Amino acid sequence: MELENRWLRETYVDLLMEYAQKDERLVLVEADLMLAAGTKRFAEKYPERTFDVGIAEANMIGVAAGMAAMGKIPFTHTFTPFSTRRVCDQVTLSVAYAKLNVKMMGSDPGVTAELNGGTHMSMEDVAIMRNIPGMTVFEPTDSAQLKKAFPQIMYHDGPVYIRLLRRNAVRIFEDDCEFQLGKGIVLKTGRDVTLVASGIMVAETMEAGRLLGEKGIDAEIINIHTVKPLDTGLLLESARKTGAVVTAENHTVINGLGSAVADCLSEHFPVPLQKVGVKDHFGEVGLTEFLKEKYGLKARNIVEAAEKAIAMKDRRKLNAGQKSDC
Repeated sequence: MELENRWLRETYVDLLMEYAQKDERLVLVEADLMLAAGTKRFAEKYPERTFDVGIAEANMIGVAAGMAAMGKIPFTHTFTPFSTRRVCDQVTLSVAYAKLNVKMMGSDPGVTAELNGGTHMSMEDVAIMRNIPGMTVFEPTDSAQLKKAFPQIMYHDGPVYIRLLRRNAVRIFEDDCEFQLGKGIVLKTGRDVTLVASGIMVAETMEAGRLLGEKGIDAEIINIHTVKPLDTGLLLESARKTGAVVTAENHTVINGLGSAVADCLSEHFPVPLQKVGVKDHFGEVGLTEFLKEKYGLKARNIVEAAEKAIAMKDRRKLNAGQKSDC
């Protein structure tokens, strides 16, 4: 697996410009982060369709909601904490309650905020957006997946939160990959444990799958790019086959991907589950690899979680066997 040679934000802006040419309803609403978001070239080509409200994120969402109410398709941009917790009330009432087509991008999710530190490092953005009724929550893995997703996001009827890595992604998918918003993707079939990952944790999970294979453990690996709505059908199918599940996310383990999977399993098919993610901490200053080590987001952490889940599964089978012998 290798890093892509372009930042993911460049692909995102390419897509904005491509679809702006096709559909004049697409507009850009900014909060003074054009340089960070890479959208300056969009503004230069479409100045009449670019609106910078200044460092006023709540106003950005309100303006975007008004434009959506008049038939536009606004895309808003800022860092993840400002795109979610700072504007939670505006997103909830002005956008989601009104069922408007506003597409909200939050960049630098989780530990990828790096040197911007804890104030700009959101570990809870998925949790916030997942709780808002009618909200779709999407996190692309690489540029190929983002390209496939973009038209489905743009023409999705309702608000969408896009959790976007700004820098280079690890290449996972081919350009001709299949993609459907709300449907997970099986990256590897397996029989012993299901590994479920999103965003930057997909690459770590692929490496974990390789390490588990060296130990004779056959892991099934699933990319859940759309945390909401969750692909419950695929998750249950895999859980019924493997009997143990591990989730991996660049986010708090509270109410993110792991919690969404736990909700699904506990209601329909309870199996041992382990969650790899940030354990109720604020972010801090540091490079991504340092922070992944600090918060336990490495492949070896996923391996340890998988072994624990499998051990729990085996104990459950043993206990069930002992009861049947009584």
